[in-house]
Amino acid sequence: MDRMEQGPLTGSYARDVRVCIYDGKMHPVDSNEISFRLAARNAFSTAFRDANPKVLEPVYDVEILLPADCMGGVQSDLQGRRGIMMDMSSANGLERVKARIPLKEMSSYSTSLSSISGGRASFSMKFSSYELVPADVQAQLLKEYEESKQDED
Repeated sequence: MDRMEQGPLTGSYARDVRVCIYDGKMHPVDSNEISFRLAARNAFSTAFRDANPKVLEPVYDVEILLPADCMGGVQSDLQGRRGIMMDMSSANGLERVKARIPLKEMSSYSTSLSSISGGRASFSMKFSSYELVPADVQAQLLKEYEESKQDED
């Protein structure tokens, strides 16, 4: 459980993992609680990496209200943020865009949207689900985590 909280893959917690222990031995001289904890931690880390785990990220439903003349800039910005446009409609002289965007890509969205629309657009966001990160993003996360572990040593 300790190792699941830190996560052996990227340092983030691991969930929905089932572990079955088939065998173990105890020796009165060499066996103590810390030895078992370290052995379990190392065994879990190795087995977890060998199981080919996938990294999930939170994805949000985002609704944007904007003037029609800003639509092109907003669409290209959404694509650059790995966003998927789900729906477009018009209401009360404004365009309404619904999209699904990973939370990581939303960190500076307010500033970007304000810049694109001259402060005339607004957005709201609501959690939707967890989804797999693309393979290239997962590879980058793994690389960054390995580098940070080497820096600590």
